[in-house]
Amino acid sequence: MELTRKISSVVSPFPGSRTQELLDKRQALVPRGVGNNTPIFVQKAEGSLIYDVDGNVFLDFAGAIGTMNVGHCPPEVVDAVQKQAEQYLHTCFHVAMYEPYLALAEKLAQITPGSFQKKTIFLNSGAEAVENAVKIARKYTGKPGIVSFTRAFHGRTLMGMSLTSKVKPYKFQMGPFAPATYKAPYPNPTARPEGMSEKEYALYCVKQFEDFLYTEVSPEELAAVIMEPVQGEGGFIVPPKEFVKGVYDICQRNNILFIADEIQTGFGRTGHMFASTHFDIEPDLITMSKSIAAGLPISAVTGRAEIMDAPSPGEIGGTYGGSPLGCAAALAVIEKIEREDLVERSRSIGDTIRACIMDLQQSIPLIADVRGLGAMCAVEFIHPDNNEPAKAYVAEVQKGCYEAGVILLSAGVHGNVIRFLTPLVMTDEELAEGLELIREVMLRQYALLRK
Repeated sequence: MELTRKISSVVSPFPGSRTQELLDKRQALVPRGVGNNTPIFVQKAEGSLIYDVDGNVFLDFAGAIGTMNVGHCPPEVVDAVQKQAEQYLHTCFHVAMYEPYLALAEKLAQITPGSFQKKTIFLNSGAEAVENAVKIARKYTGKPGIVSFTRAFHGRTLMGMSLTSKVKPYKFQMGPFAPATYKAPYPNPTARPEGMSEKEYALYCVKQFEDFLYTEVSPEELAAVIMEPVQGEGGFIVPPKEFVKGVYDICQRNNILFIADEIQTGFGRTGHMFASTHFDIEPDLITMSKSIAAGLPISAVTGRAEIMDAPSPGEIGGTYGGSPLGCAAALAVIEKIEREDLVERSRSIGDTIRACIMDLQQSIPLIADVRGLGAMCAVEFIHPDNNEPAKAYVAEVQKGCYEAGVILLSAGVHGNVIRFLTPLVMTDEELAEGLELIREVMLRQYALLRK
């Protein structure tokens, strides 16, 4: 029985005539290395809806890779940006300072984990935040080494690629990479050995990290460990709390800074304002971007004041870092999250998504795991007969969903994970319709797979 649509609308085949014109132009003008998840061109977007140039209306379950926690074009943010644009667009904080930079730094000091004095630098992108967090950590400690983890993603700059643990498509034939970077094992609860309890597995992973400090690099050479509290591109892997706490405690005992990469997990996504709170840790440095400003390019590094003060004037920064428009947007975003309690809404959305997908497990044996925190949810698909990642199935589901009117993203080093990054302002009606469409596509593709 076909779903009766109320919100989404697919009125033309893919690609539509106008889209095809633009696809031809895109092929002529944009390098093929710039990937595109969904073959559509946007006409407008609002809330949880995206309208394309051919008249189709999509439910957005991707949120611009987790950038749209407060939805597309929230009126409060648009108004704040317009008002700021009427005053001044850019003076460069290094040349002529402005109050929005200070106001946002003050707000981040209040809402980020950690009961200590904090300072903040603003930059342009998540990768740039990671780069500067590494620079600050090295300057403060006087040590060169940086540890990241298997399946981690920290950006596409040289340092970002060096810390990232997925070769294709992010690193292939692009080395050599930055020196003094190391990869430690990161837990994967779905791969927990049979007969080992969850707590035993967590402690085993902490022991692996301790052994890593004997076999790969000494603590005396390490400036920092950088960790995604929940891995993003790696497949939305949620580590055991005991593991995160264990690594954090080891860092504290060995004068190693702990950097929490909250670029995808921040601003309500996981059911707390920041995912670090789930694990009862107070990171020395936190990197932020994505949903900080509803799509405007701005990022931040917030950390302990004495650490942030280690670089001398001019050693960190950038011409466009902390743009007035980005600061104004970010302040409006945070106010909206707090006023509308979108952190609680994140938990509700996540519960609904996980319940829906778990209900499908009986009908689709490919579903190996349903996981996540808050509205940062994922489902992993593995062929039960041979334990191989079901990458082709995920690709077909993703394609079937946008053809049905829902935009989805994949993830995981094998591309066999579907991740959900819905705007936290998504209504119950939009969520229900989107999940029903996804359910229909998953069932249909599984039936085709069995033929």
